[in-house]
Amino acid sequence: MVLSRRGSGSITLPTGQTLAIHTRTHDEEDLPHATKKTMADHLRKYESLFTLTPQRMRMIVEAFKETLEIGLSQPDQIVPMIPTYVFGFPTGQEQGDYLAVDLGGTNLRVCLVSVQGDGKFEITQSKYRLTEEQKQDEGQKLFDFCAESLKIFIDTNLATNGEHQLQPDELLPLGFTFSYPCLQNKIDHGELIRWTKGFGATNTEGRDVAEMFRQSLKKYNLPVVLTALINDTTGTLIASHYVNPKAKIACIFGTGCNAAYMEHVADIPKLKDLGIDGSVDMAINCEWGAFDSFAHEHLPRTKFDIIVDETSNKPGEQAFEKLISGRYLGEILRLVICELIDEGVLFLGQNTYKLEVPYVFDTAFLSLMESDPTDELLMIIGIFTHFFAVETTLAERQFFRALAKSIGKRAARLSACGIAAIVSKMGYLDEGCQVGADGSLYNKYPGFADRIHEGLFDIFGEKGRNIVTHHAEDGSGVGSAIIAAMTKARKEAGLYVEL
Repeated sequence: MVLSRRGSGSITLPTGQTLAIHTRTHDEEDLPHATKKTMADHLRKYESLFTLTPQRMRMIVEAFKETLEIGLSQPDQIVPMIPTYVFGFPTGQEQGDYLAVDLGGTNLRVCLVSVQGDGKFEITQSKYRLTEEQKQDEGQKLFDFCAESLKIFIDTNLATNGEHQLQPDELLPLGFTFSYPCLQNKIDHGELIRWTKGFGATNTEGRDVAEMFRQSLKKYNLPVVLTALINDTTGTLIASHYVNPKAKIACIFGTGCNAAYMEHVADIPKLKDLGIDGSVDMAINCEWGAFDSFAHEHLPRTKFDIIVDETSNKPGEQAFEKLISGRYLGEILRLVICELIDEGVLFLGQNTYKLEVPYVFDTAFLSLMESDPTDELLMIIGIFTHFFAVETTLAERQFFRALAKSIGKRAARLSACGIAAIVSKMGYLDEGCQVGADGSLYNKYPGFADRIHEGLFDIFGEKGRNIVTHHAEDGSGVGSAIIAAMTKARKEAGLYVEL
């Protein structure tokens, strides 16, 4: 028999049933609880671990900026700075009906976007949830699922009785949003460098995912032509600028994290031999979640971050993402809780096995903790009793909320470092710029945007107020469609880059 944390555990009986046991050294009425003073002492220790000073932030920005430059100069870098072959911003006058398929970290989304010009559009969409099995299964099966979902969407929305009707032999342009790092040498092809966001579908890395998807589209005989393969961050950049021409940078803060911006081709040394006009601009998909991977020289990793990294499906990789993205924040907090359980501080005499399952503590719980409006923190009571079957004291609940705030605040301030690196590199500070931001963390986590702005102020001083983030337009749907429209126009004008 192996005892669980703090004297709680279970025995498997010969019948196969599990019997929970509790070993206590006190009578129940004398059971010790964490006091306010005890929790305050622990909170100070953990807050110091997760605090990011302005000086440290500026050091990270300088290292980040240097990393971006290296990625533009040389191929096969940790932060790859991927050329997207999306040339320039949209004019705002693009028009037409375009399909978009978005393979994200949690859902598959299929959209029909009517681009109407003047920054206007209409969108019809359906969502399909991805299972963990699909994320790890054979890659071609994943693309078959995408094609099958697209077929259902077309049959539903483009049938003869639908609002939109396809003409005989009409092929709709399709933008495929594939939010994972791909090596591209033209806009409708892309070789997957590596899976991120917990994906691990086999026989996919190193292959052209656009071609794999085309095979699935052909299998289902769909009336579409895959025009553009884009990253959701690139789509967010284009969609944000389409609606708001002041938007020059786009970021995603969700299950993963990433950024895109428009770079001068003349300042992308690794493309100099391709003969592309140096005076034009091209969107760069940074894939900045990989910043400081492997070397771990610049980011302030705690022992909890190291555990998250070493137990992940990609140890050493995506170092920046593992500190700030929605996939990992709940796990970081859970590991702190488990440490305090081990030290005999929390949940004495209670069975805590439910808290010992990796990733069982969702980042949404942190969001709920921070936004709990009640004096007794009733929402936090609900989280721990309903999901983990443990009772909490008020002192513990106050500690959990403060700890969630520290972890969430660090994520936002590190996010500000990434934005600041691009702003500094491109010289946007004096004139200012808008940053289109999307993703569940940015949209739903209380105070996340405000903390990014505080971080920018701490890095740049008063001029930091010139950099303003705003909720971005739907990059993986609208952006993908607009890029498909831009690509179609370039092809018709004979400007398509074929390498």
